[in-house]
Amino acid sequence: MTSPIDTAQGRITPIILAGGTGTRLWPMSRTARPKQFLALVGTQSLFQETLLRLGGDTRYGAPVIVTNEEYRFLVAEQAQEVGIVPASIVLEPAMRNTAPAIAAATLIAARDGEERLVHVLPSDHLVTVDDAYRATLDIAERAALEGSLATFGITPTEPATGFGYIEAGEKLASGAHRVKRFVEKPDAERAAALIAMGDHYWNSGMFLFRAGDFLAECAALATEVLEAAETAVARACEDLDFLRLDAEAFAVAPEISVDYAIFEKTALAAVVPSPIVWSDLGSWDAVWKSGARDADNNLGIGNVTLNGLTRSLVISQGHHVVVDGLDDVVVLASEDAVYVGRLSEAQAVGAVVKQLKADPQTRHLTEIHRTSYRPWGGYASVLDGERFQVKRLFVHPGKRLSLQKHFHRSEHWIVVRGTAEVQVGDTVRTVRENESVYIPQGELHRLGNPGKILLELVEVQTGSYLGEDDIVRVEDEFGRS
Repeated sequence: MTSPIDTAQGRITPIILAGGTGTRLWPMSRTARPKQFLALVGTQSLFQETLLRLGGDTRYGAPVIVTNEEYRFLVAEQAQEVGIVPASIVLEPAMRNTAPAIAAATLIAARDGEERLVHVLPSDHLVTVDDAYRATLDIAERAALEGSLATFGITPTEPATGFGYIEAGEKLASGAHRVKRFVEKPDAERAAALIAMGDHYWNSGMFLFRAGDFLAECAALATEVLEAAETAVARACEDLDFLRLDAEAFAVAPEISVDYAIFEKTALAAVVPSPIVWSDLGSWDAVWKSGARDADNNLGIGNVTLNGLTRSLVISQGHHVVVDGLDDVVVLASEDAVYVGRLSEAQAVGAVVKQLKADPQTRHLTEIHRTSYRPWGGYASVLDGERFQVKRLFVHPGKRLSLQKHFHRSEHWIVVRGTAEVQVGDTVRTVRENESVYIPQGELHRLGNPGKILLELVEVQTGSYLGEDDIVRVEDEFGRS
């Protein structure tokens, strides 16, 4: 008999995995700001779209977000921008793949009781919330209440080779199916054969289960994972609005995915056939398929002009890009790099990134953007020269930088938008638009935005050394040393 769905609000704790550093969508996605924090097919980032998808459904409680230290302020800021208050932002001290991360987050969710339902969601997927999605979620919830560890199997639309597949077995009362087997990423011929069988689904990486059921399977099948997670959570410490897992304990966890550690071994695995609009946006051709294309099957984003173009993707984050008379191309222009290739061979970007990483002269192009983001705002490099550098600084309302000094450079700040509160030595003054201030080398100083709008400045640095590590923080609101 099918178990009824509890109608209580907030009965499911979402666990959002937001720590990935993938660069398959280079040059836009880089280690310092990977794809989950980018707005690729809309005005919100994929992480924000995930949060908003939860916020519109009363069955969800506040999310537990798992990320790494580098992204902690980015996660907090983007959540605040869309009005979502997390139950906890959990910081992984090291990347150990999904099994330890999910185990730690489930332990935190289980503080509300082991009967608590948990929905594990990657933060970098694109999902359309409609009747099909809601029906799929209902089935997954029923399966979890019956004791299954439910995984969402996406109904395949093509013989994709970039996904693993799940073969469905007997149908359960909930509407889910027992998992018969997991299939590694196939080649094109085998993928077509799997789809023709009619009982194979793409492995989405989304799961729903009761916390106690998952933790019991961890105890039986992945003891080392659970023990490391338990100790890391027990020794975790609060840091501002974040929960830091214990680094020593978490480091001994095996580096293993939840599929290998649990789902491929457990007898409780159930797959929910999911005929939903879904994409992992794992390559540029996936972005092209997910966007609103024109009559010639082109997707253009940003400052672009397309003429005589067919079946192509063109994106620019800066310079105006004009592409004329081509077919099946992808042209990607970020602030500091341009990629041109075949759209039908978009997976080749990964090989290019490996080549860039291997060269010390180009490694930085895979790691950082010209625009760097900080918990108070960020800065973008405008011009570099011998003994001088020009940057654009932006500071969010109510935020301020650390009280700091530099040994090898002086700085000139010119306010171009908003109002700045500037401390130089013991003097604090207000600097308005079209006004400037000078920071002598070695002088303690601080910049803040007391206003209600974004503060923007032009910063001119001069000196013998202009590296970002020439900084001594005397006082910092964000816990940085």
